[in-house]
Amino acid sequence: MKPVSLISTIALVIMNISGHCSAQGQVEKARVRMGDLRFGSYATSRHVEQLAIDEAVRARAWKTIQRMGITKLYVEVYRGGHVVLPEHLIFVRNWLREKNVDVVGGIATVPGGDFGVRQKGPLGWFNWQNKKTQRDIEKVIRTAAGIFDTFIVDDFLCTGDVSEESDTARGTRSWGEYRRTLLTELAKSVFVGPAREVNPNITMIVKYPQWYDRFHLFGYDTETFPQIFDEVWVGTETRGRNTQRFGFVQPYEGFVNYRWLADIAGDKIGGAWFDHGDCLEYDFLDQAYMSVLAGAPELVFFNFNNIIRGHPDHEKVIAEFDQLADLAAFVREHPVIGIPAYKPPNSDPGGDMYIMDFLGMLGIPLVPVHKFPESAPVIFLPAQAASDPYLLNHIKKARARGVYLIITTSLLIASPDADELKRIVGISPKIKSEPIRARLMSFSPKTQNFENTNAMINLESPIAAGLMSTEIVCTAGGKQLVLLSVNETSHGRIALLNTHTYNQADFDAVGEVLLCPRPMGLLDMEGSALSAFRAVFGNRMITENNQNITPKPLIPVLDGSACVTIHPFEDGNCVVQNFNDEEVRVAVTVQIQNNKSHRFIDGFTKKPIHARTANSKSAVSLNLLIPARGRFWVRRVDFAVKDK
Repeated sequence: MKPVSLISTIALVIMNISGHCSAQGQVEKARVRMGDLRFGSYATSRHVEQLAIDEAVRARAWKTIQRMGITKLYVEVYRGGHVVLPEHLIFVRNWLREKNVDVVGGIATVPGGDFGVRQKGPLGWFNWQNKKTQRDIEKVIRTAAGIFDTFIVDDFLCTGDVSEESDTARGTRSWGEYRRTLLTELAKSVFVGPAREVNPNITMIVKYPQWYDRFHLFGYDTETFPQIFDEVWVGTETRGRNTQRFGFVQPYEGFVNYRWLADIAGDKIGGAWFDHGDCLEYDFLDQAYMSVLAGAPELVFFNFNNIIRGHPDHEKVIAEFDQLADLAAFVREHPVIGIPAYKPPNSDPGGDMYIMDFLGMLGIPLVPVHKFPESAPVIFLPAQAASDPYLLNHIKKARARGVYLIITTSLLIASPDADELKRIVGISPKIKSEPIRARLMSFSPKTQNFENTNAMINLESPIAAGLMSTEIVCTAGGKQLVLLSVNETSHGRIALLNTHTYNQADFDAVGEVLLCPRPMGLLDMEGSALSAFRAVFGNRMITENNQNITPKPLIPVLDGSACVTIHPFEDGNCVVQNFNDEEVRVAVTVQIQNNKSHRFIDGFTKKPIHARTANSKSAVSLNLLIPARGRFWVRRVDFAVKDK
């Protein structure tokens, strides 16, 4: 028995050494590649306290840091009434620095115990109007600023308070306007100002959550906060898209939220932040890829205790670290391109709430912008654009240049220039918001007729079909209604999208405050109806017959299932992701040029992708069989070699 026992002991030692070396290798690799992509994690206040007082907790934490390749840890000073003692913060800070891990302080401004004053309203946020809340938070900020040189304010710099105190303070203003003004003032007087009095060189970071179309209602000012804070971090925590717990949020939302805030923040943009909540297998990894595609140079995993406990995707993230880092390095030099979708800061979505997320999931490559994209040949204008007081003037100038505009019915209804816009689109001035569910129809080549499909679509208004040259139609109550139409005019094409995602009434109906209140039938589109829908958005990144528009590269066109996204880069490169739970076969049509290679590889695996000549001699078609929850990085061979 003794020899067997000795062999077992030796084997166990070898396994431990092997695991230790593997962990060491991961963290060292992560340090080498920090310029491309780095991993961080956020430790909540009670976990920080455990790290300070319990050596066993620190040992597990260090193994996790090595295993995941974490090079930065965010150390929380306060959450939910729990304040970490300064000596514990200093101990943890010094311990991490000794381990060559960068340290950032952090705070979650949520009430608890007798700390601050809880709001009167549906969520557990602060009443920021109350002086006690302001004093209690400022005290913590001043203490933290003496310990940390960088500090982040987590999700909760917002309020839904409707107390008499706040109602009196808001006066005649809307709740959203009042809250944005209040928190803009407090961002300076309670956070950044006091922190700099203690530590003049401190870097102050604001982190936005992911519910971008609701920011303006609860105090998250997307115009003033990036001016006040030194850096901006972005929530890309989309989680599981098919469950109610976190609101049927679509993975494309992480891309939209980050790119939109990056467009506003400019050089101040920083990392992306996502969590484990409601994440089944692949959901956590999906968040990582979508964040990197949006341009994030750092991924912050919330929270560190969840990282220690483990998740099925952690090993995937580790195994695909090089793929993520390669992609991050590429995106930094070649940002994702697409159809600009106009959403000004602090804009209300009307009946188009989160519309960009769902269109993205249909394989339409939208890129959100906060200023009107004057040089773009194609522009998507949802209801959010109505907040621009100069929108009508922008549209007229764009039309004079021959720009292809895609406008939503909700914009026509929300705009103060609604009558003029309806005239431009060629639609009746009597249309109004009357959301209706209708069954999508699809053209059948076999019968040469339109037939009903299984997809039930929410329309913004019951607009009768048969008025435009090109239409995608639905049926309800025996009538054919327009989902999407194109009007050919003397100034070029203009399209009308008549879908309804969510408005405030939809949220109120189910008691939702922040996230999508129900699934969307729009994602059930398939076959010829989906192909026709994509074609209306179309491959119109260049206008050959209009000299007033600067030619731009044609973007790849996707054909295949819904819930497959495409993120184009320049010169025909793109990333295609499958968010279905089964493999799908899709075709990607890529425009080619005489001096460019027609050979493609998968940038992740470096394996060749077969290309065949499409109907047009100026394009090739790539046939991709994408595994369930998998992705391809389509790279032209000459581009891949040049980029190295």
